Amino acid sequence: MTAATAWRSDPYTDALRAGRGPLFLRRDDGWLLPLEVERWCEAPDEADRSVLERCRGAVLDVGCGPGRLVAALAAQGRRVLGIDVSPEAVAHTVRLGGTALCRSVFAPLPAEGRWDTVLLIDGNIGIGGDPAALLRRLRGVASSAGAVIAECAPVDVDERCEVRVDDGRNNSGAPFPWARVGTRALTVHAGRAGWRVSAPWTVAGRPFLTLVPQPSPAVRP
Repeated sequence: MTAATAWRSDPYTDALRAGRGPLFLRRDDGWLLPLEVERWCEAPDEADRSVLERCRGAVLDVGCGPGRLVAALAAQGRRVLGIDVSPEAVAHTVRLGGTALCRSVFAPLPAEGRWDTVLLIDGNIGIGGDPAALLRRLRGVASSAGAVIAECAPVDVDERCEVRVDDGRNNSGAPFPWARVGTRALTVHAGRAGWRVSAPWTVAGRPFLTLVPQPSPAVRP
Protein backbone atom coordinates (compact mmCIF):
# COMPACT_ATOMS: atom_id res chain seq x y z
CA MET A 1 0.00 0.00 0.00
CA THR A 2 1.32 3.47 -0.85
CA ALA A 3 1.72 6.37 1.57
CA ALA A 4 -1.06 8.15 -0.30
CA THR A 5 -3.41 5.26 0.42
CA ALA A 6 -2.34 5.16 4.06
CA TRP A 7 -3.47 8.76 4.60
CA ARG A 8 -6.90 7.77 3.30
CA SER A 9 -7.30 5.29 6.14
CA ASP A 10 -10.36 5.54 8.35
CA PRO A 11 -8.60 6.96 11.46
CA TYR A 12 -7.37 10.01 9.52
CA THR A 13 -10.62 10.52 7.60
CA ASP A 14 -12.70 10.11 10.75
CA ALA A 15 -10.55 12.61 12.66
CA LEU A 16 -10.85 15.25 9.93
CA ARG A 17 -14.61 14.77 9.72
CA ALA A 18 -14.92 15.13 13.50
CA GLY A 19 -12.44 18.01 13.63
CA ARG A 20 -10.60 16.44 16.55
CA GLY A 21 -8.32 13.61 17.63
CA PRO A 22 -6.84 11.71 19.20
CA LEU A 23 -4.66 10.88 16.22
CA PHE A 24 -1.02 9.82 16.08
CA LEU A 25 1.79 8.66 13.86
CA ARG A 26 2.91 5.37 15.39
CA ARG A 27 6.25 3.68 14.81
CA ASP A 28 6.52 -0.11 14.93
CA ASP A 29 8.29 0.16 18.30
CA GLY A 30 5.14 1.76 19.75
CA TRP A 31 6.42 5.36 19.90
CA LEU A 32 3.59 7.84 19.21
CA LEU A 33 3.73 11.33 17.67
CA PRO A 34 0.52 13.25 18.47
CA LEU A 35 -1.08 14.98 15.48
CA GLU A 36 -2.76 18.32 16.19
CA VAL A 37 -6.03 17.74 14.38
CA GLU A 38 -7.91 20.38 16.35
CA ARG A 39 -5.36 23.06 15.42
CA TRP A 40 -5.40 21.99 11.78
CA CYS A 41 -9.19 22.38 11.68
CA GLU A 42 -9.25 25.82 13.34
CA ALA A 43 -8.50 29.25 11.92
CA PRO A 44 -4.80 30.12 11.52
CA ASP A 45 -3.08 30.86 14.81
CA GLU A 46 -0.24 33.28 15.53
CA ALA A 47 2.43 30.94 14.16
CA ASP A 48 0.37 30.24 11.04
CA ARG A 49 -0.11 33.96 10.47
CA SER A 50 3.65 34.45 10.56
CA VAL A 51 3.83 31.99 7.65
CA LEU A 52 1.03 33.68 5.73
CA GLU A 53 2.77 37.06 6.09
CA ARG A 54 5.86 35.62 4.38
CA CYS A 55 4.05 34.10 1.41
CA ARG A 56 4.81 35.84 -1.88
CA GLY A 57 3.08 35.51 -5.24
CA ALA A 58 1.41 32.23 -6.19
CA VAL A 59 1.39 29.76 -3.30
CA LEU A 60 1.32 25.95 -3.33
CA ASP A 61 0.52 24.27 0.01
CA VAL A 62 1.93 20.72 -0.06
CA GLY A 63 -0.03 18.43 2.25
CA CYS A 64 -2.62 21.13 2.89
CA GLY A 65 -4.70 18.98 5.25
CA PRO A 66 -8.11 20.50 6.00
CA GLY A 67 -7.03 23.71 4.35
CA ARG A 68 -6.82 26.50 6.92
CA LEU A 69 -3.84 28.16 5.21
CA VAL A 70 -5.22 27.73 1.70
CA ALA A 71 -8.56 29.22 2.74
CA ALA A 72 -6.91 32.15 4.53
CA LEU A 73 -4.84 33.03 1.46
CA ALA A 74 -7.83 32.60 -0.86
CA ALA A 75 -9.82 35.00 1.33
CA GLN A 76 -7.08 37.57 0.67
CA GLY A 77 -7.59 37.13 -3.06
CA ARG A 78 -4.27 35.31 -3.46
CA ARG A 79 -3.54 32.68 -6.08
CA VAL A 80 -3.20 29.53 -3.97
CA LEU A 81 -3.60 25.79 -4.45
CA GLY A 82 -3.53 23.02 -1.87
CA ILE A 83 -2.59 19.45 -2.65
CA ASP A 84 -3.17 16.47 -0.38
CA VAL A 85 -3.44 12.71 -0.84
CA SER A 86 -6.51 12.58 1.43
CA PRO A 87 -9.86 13.10 -0.37
CA GLU A 88 -11.42 14.21 2.92
CA ALA A 89 -8.70 16.86 3.42
CA VAL A 90 -9.27 18.15 -0.10
CA ALA A 91 -13.05 18.23 0.38
CA HIS A 92 -12.65 20.11 3.67
CA THR A 93 -10.38 22.67 2.00
CA VAL A 94 -12.91 23.26 -0.75
CA ARG A 95 -15.72 23.67 1.80
CA LEU A 96 -13.65 26.42 3.44
CA GLY A 97 -13.46 28.28 0.12
CA GLY A 98 -10.03 27.12 -1.01
CA THR A 99 -8.92 25.31 -4.13
CA ALA A 100 -7.31 21.90 -3.71
CA LEU A 101 -6.43 18.76 -5.64
CA CYS A 102 -6.09 15.17 -4.44
CA ARG A 103 -2.52 14.75 -5.62
CA SER A 104 0.89 13.61 -4.39
CA VAL A 105 3.70 16.15 -4.61
CA PHE A 106 5.65 13.53 -6.57
CA ALA A 107 2.96 13.35 -9.27
CA PRO A 108 2.68 15.92 -12.09
CA LEU A 109 1.33 19.21 -10.70
CA PRO A 110 -0.33 22.27 -12.23
CA ALA A 111 2.00 25.18 -13.04
CA GLU A 112 5.18 23.30 -12.25
CA GLY A 113 8.11 25.68 -12.16
CA ARG A 114 5.89 28.71 -11.60
CA TRP A 115 5.04 28.65 -7.88
CA ASP A 116 6.55 31.58 -5.98
CA THR A 117 6.06 30.08 -2.51
CA VAL A 118 5.77 26.40 -1.57
CA LEU A 119 4.60 25.51 1.93
CA LEU A 120 5.66 22.45 3.96
CA ILE A 121 3.85 23.09 7.25
CA ASP A 122 2.72 20.82 10.11
CA GLY A 123 5.60 18.39 9.68
CA ASN A 124 5.13 17.92 5.94
CA ILE A 125 8.88 18.08 5.38
CA GLY A 126 8.54 14.40 6.34
CA ILE A 127 6.52 13.48 3.24
CA GLY A 128 8.13 10.52 1.51
CA GLY A 129 10.58 9.86 4.32
CA ASP A 130 13.47 11.66 2.57
CA PRO A 131 13.63 15.45 3.12
CA ALA A 132 16.44 15.98 0.60
CA ALA A 133 14.52 14.09 -2.11
CA LEU A 134 11.39 16.12 -1.36
CA LEU A 135 13.31 19.38 -1.56
CA ARG A 136 14.95 18.31 -4.84
CA ARG A 137 11.49 17.65 -6.22
CA LEU A 138 10.44 21.16 -5.17
CA ARG A 139 13.28 22.70 -7.19
CA GLY A 140 11.22 21.72 -10.22
CA VAL A 141 7.92 22.86 -8.70
CA ALA A 142 8.92 26.31 -7.44
CA SER A 143 9.84 29.11 -9.80
CA SER A 144 13.50 29.89 -10.42
CA ALA A 145 13.33 32.57 -7.72
CA GLY A 146 10.71 30.83 -5.60
CA ALA A 147 10.99 29.97 -1.91
CA VAL A 148 10.02 27.07 0.31
CA ILE A 149 8.68 27.76 3.80
CA ALA A 150 9.17 24.65 5.93
CA GLU A 151 8.21 23.94 9.51
CA CYS A 152 10.79 21.93 11.47
CA ALA A 153 10.49 19.64 14.46
CA PRO A 154 10.91 21.64 17.70
CA VAL A 155 13.78 19.35 18.76
CA ASP A 156 17.19 18.56 17.29
CA VAL A 157 16.28 15.38 15.39
CA ASP A 158 17.06 13.80 12.02
CA GLU A 159 14.93 10.67 11.78
CA ARG A 160 13.60 8.48 8.99
CA CYS A 161 11.15 5.81 9.99
CA GLU A 162 8.10 3.80 9.03
CA VAL A 163 4.86 4.93 10.66
CA ARG A 164 1.13 4.30 10.65
CA VAL A 165 -1.78 6.69 11.22
CA ASP A 166 -3.28 5.53 14.52
CA ASP A 167 -6.23 6.73 16.60
CA GLY A 168 -4.93 5.32 19.88
CA ARG A 169 -7.80 2.84 20.01
CA ASN A 170 -6.22 -0.04 18.10
CA ASN A 171 -7.27 1.36 14.73
CA SER A 172 -4.42 2.13 12.36
CA GLY A 173 -3.63 2.44 8.67
CA ALA A 174 -0.95 0.87 6.52
CA PRO A 175 2.76 1.65 7.12
CA PHE A 176 4.48 4.37 5.10
CA PRO A 177 7.82 6.21 5.22
CA TRP A 178 8.10 9.44 7.19
CA ALA A 179 10.81 11.77 8.46
CA ARG A 180 11.30 14.27 11.29
CA VAL A 181 13.98 16.94 11.10
CA GLY A 182 14.97 19.84 13.30
CA THR A 183 16.36 23.12 12.02
CA ARG A 184 19.98 21.98 11.96
CA ALA A 185 19.22 18.79 10.02
CA LEU A 186 16.90 20.58 7.61
CA THR A 187 19.61 23.12 6.86
CA VAL A 188 21.91 20.25 5.84
CA HIS A 189 19.25 18.50 3.73
CA ALA A 190 18.33 21.79 2.06
CA GLY A 191 21.94 22.41 1.07
CA ARG A 192 22.17 18.97 -0.53
CA ALA A 193 19.02 19.71 -2.53
CA GLY A 194 20.16 23.09 -3.87
CA TRP A 195 18.54 25.40 -1.30
CA ARG A 196 19.97 27.70 1.36
CA VAL A 197 18.40 29.07 4.50
CA SER A 198 17.33 32.68 4.13
CA ALA A 199 15.37 33.43 7.29
CA PRO A 200 14.76 31.16 10.30
CA TRP A 201 12.18 32.16 12.88
CA THR A 202 10.13 30.65 15.71
CA VAL A 203 6.65 31.53 16.95
CA ALA A 204 4.85 29.81 19.83
CA GLY A 205 7.49 27.11 19.94
CA ARG A 206 7.11 26.26 16.25
CA PRO A 207 10.34 26.73 14.24
CA PHE A 208 10.29 27.62 10.54
CA LEU A 209 12.86 28.11 7.80
CA THR A 210 12.55 30.02 4.54
CA LEU A 211 14.61 28.30 1.85
CA VAL A 212 15.70 30.03 -1.35
CA PRO A 213 17.59 28.58 -4.33
CA GLN A 214 21.34 28.46 -4.02
CA PRO A 215 23.03 30.79 -6.49
CA SER A 216 24.38 29.09 -9.59
CA PRO A 217 28.18 28.75 -9.66
CA ALA A 218 29.86 31.60 -11.48
CA VAL A 219 30.91 30.69 -14.99
CA ARG A 220 34.54 31.57 -15.63
CA PRO A 221 35.69 32.54 -19.11
